[in-house]
Amino acid sequence: MRIDVITLFPEFIRQCASVGVVGRAQERNLLTVESWNPRDFATDNYRTVDGRTCGGGPGMVMLIQPLRAALAAARAAAPSAARTIYLSPQGARLTQARVAGLAREERLILLCGRYEGVDERLIEREVDEELSIGDYVLSGGELGAAVVIDAIGRLQDGALNDAASAEQDSFSNGLLDCPHYARPMQDALGAVPDVLQSGNHAMIRRWRLKQSLGRTWLRRPDLLARADLDGEARQLLEEFRREWLAAQCSQRAGNAPEP
Repeated sequence: MRIDVITLFPEFIRQCASVGVVGRAQERNLLTVESWNPRDFATDNYRTVDGRTCGGGPGMVMLIQPLRAALAAARAAAPSAARTIYLSPQGARLTQARVAGLAREERLILLCGRYEGVDERLIEREVDEELSIGDYVLSGGELGAAVVIDAIGRLQDGALNDAASAEQDSFSNGLLDCPHYARPMQDALGAVPDVLQSGNHAMIRRWRLKQSLGRTWLRRPDLLARADLDGEARQLLEEFRREWLAAQCSQRAGNAPEP
């Protein structure tokens, strides 16, 4: 897969894409990340990429010409067609399901805005999709692009040393992930749950699903409302609820003042 990024800060993108799982994916030729600076395509001596907002008001807007030329160069750099995505707080919220869909594309071009954003005419004519990584505003689209690259890069076949890691991630099945532990089994901070020390894989699978359901219920009940739970999952969730409520009652009783 190839991802081209249109950005005023190409070095930032290169550094983000050179480490960790994404860096390994590039080393294994599973992913290629390239960056293009619109300033290199500006036509004036000052390499101007922004102009004042039409109609007045504060801030500057990124100009059409340098961005359009950068997009054309990125598209011409490889033969396959590329889906162009603008990172914007006004875009659809990025989800794991959308990441999985984008990971199946041959090519993507990520457009990073700055200042007050990008001239709307360029968005209407040159952009296929707008994506947001959250309901907040950043100084530019580079952090959002880095998030998209990382999320997509780790899903490339062979990027992870153990492919099952991606299958067990939070949101992959519509739920949050279960808790994870490492050795030592006993520590001053507590012990690893007995079931994880049992070697009984059926019980471990059941425990992990139960914890995943419970965590989702406690932290992201909105996800449960959309989840299609089978009979086992509904039973495990009900068990978790009963146990959690009983633990809360016990804790309150233990903290109650002496009569």
